[in-house]
Amino acid sequence: MIHFAICDDDPLMAQDLAGHLTNCMKENAITAYSVSSFPNGRALLERAGSFDAIFLDVRMEQPDGMETARLLRRRGDRSLLIFVTVLKECVFDSFQVDAFDYLLKPMDGARFRQTMGRVLCSLEQRTAKDLVIQRGTGCEVVPLSDIVYCEVLGRKIYLHKNDGAVIDYYHKLADLERHVDGRFFKCHRSYLVNLDYVCGCQDGQVLLSQGERIPASRLRERELTQALLRHMKERGL
Repeated sequence: MIHFAICDDDPLMAQDLAGHLTNCMKENAITAYSVSSFPNGRALLERAGSFDAIFLDVRMEQPDGMETARLLRRRGDRSLLIFVTVLKECVFDSFQVDAFDYLLKPMDGARFRQTMGRVLCSLEQRTAKDLVIQRGTGCEVVPLSDIVYCEVLGRKIYLHKNDGAVIDYYHKLADLERHVDGRFFKCHRSYLVNLDYVCGCQDGQVLLSQGERIPASRLRERELTQALLRHMKERGL
């Protein structure tokens, strides 16, 4: 199931965008999806963490679309963010929140379908159960469920597995973030942790089920706790 959100204070624009989205999903023969609409950023933030892709207007009452996006990212929300707005001048600001795309109103149907094609490809990659590691001329397949946490040192990523093994390879943490699924949380600028193995967070450290501890940014401790609670709820724990 793919969960979409539309955040726009103009109900007619939100309805028009929902229509484009529905048509696109029909063209791709996808029926397992949902679309939720929100009239402002506050309402969206109350439900954040449960959407795969979010379409955001920029010009809204505070928090406007850009500030809403910043708040989402601070919480660790990894939804694909697509801005849909009349404001051309905010396109560079969207880079700061890792926006997936920036679309201008009035909506161009062909441009929207192009964006949605990329969205669906990206979401398909996120649902992959394995990570393919390229090392030299060979490759290795690592199940995401086996990874306890990922650490970046210099130009290398170190994957710490649940059997104690550590796999290192040359890669960027930002690119790795785009491939892993929602169970992984960026608790520190150099660490991604699998919430399946997290017991809690205390004094700037993430407590892991195997007894290890890894750093957690103090600015992210609250978001980590919230992400862990949502994750446990989704798993029925």
